[in-house]
Amino acid sequence: MIEPPFHCDYGSNIVVGERFYANAGCVFLDCASVTIGDRVKLGPLVQLLAVSHPLDRSVRATGLEYGEPISIGDDAWLGGGAIVLPGVTIGEGAVVGAGSVVTRDVEPETVVAGNPARPLRPSVEEP
Repeated sequence: MIEPPFHCDYGSNIVVGERFYANAGCVFLDCASVTIGDRVKLGPLVQLLAVSHPLDRSVRATGLEYGEPISIGDDAWLGGGAIVLPGVTIGEGAVVGAGSVVTRDVEPETVVAGNPARPLRPSVEEP
């Protein structure tokens, strides 16, 4: 289920698993693959940005852009307004706090938050 509005670059580079849910206003810039597992939940205004540009301004001025894949594992939850940058993998069962900017991989079963997102604790409660 994807709540409108939804925006993407191509749509053909997006693969989603079963029982996926994206709340309103999500953006997927899919010039590279965006792979989303089963039972993943995205809050409103989540951005999955698989596109980037060169840091060198003379190269950037040529219009060059490039993509790096994004992967989100089964049962992950990304809170509203979270932004995932190119090349990031979010592990199974991970939770990304609302408004976080995810600049590097997130281990499975981990809660991350902040800008840049940092690990806070496991997402699975100890018995």
